[in-house]
Amino acid sequence: MYSIGQVSEMFGLPISTLRYYDKQGLFPGIERRSGIRKFGENELEALRVIECLKMSGLEIKDIKQFMDWCVEGAPTYPLRRELLEKQKETVEAEIAHMNKVLDMLRFKCWYYDQAIQDGSEDRIKSLLPDHLPDDIQPLYDHAHQ
Repeated sequence: MYSIGQVSEMFGLPISTLRYYDKQGLFPGIERRSGIRKFGENELEALRVIECLKMSGLEIKDIKQFMDWCVEGAPTYPLRRELLEKQKETVEAEIAHMNKVLDMLRFKCWYYDQAIQDGSEDRIKSLLPDHLPDDIQPLYDHAHQ
């Protein structure tokens, strides 16, 4: 069993956040000893899921619904699966977007490395849009889709 302070350190979360999660009912089975929360392995796993769902963009009310479904058991498996699939798709779309952003940043870093080396942008501009080096062309193309 872990204290709220220990869990705060383990997850890098403020104690106030853990208290808030508890008040929202996200740890339905949490044990209390003399009013002090004691986090077991079930709460730690729940917290991992909560943080994952939060990072995926899910609101606390929807995370609460998911956690309630977990308590309800097997009949809610399809609902949980559907929610997770939706969040997975959301994260995949965000990753695809961020990969495009990353490719633009990589291209622009290369671009300005060349401009610094050459003392101007003239040569690089003459290579645009279709005559860039083989390792740079895919970055440019992806960033400009």
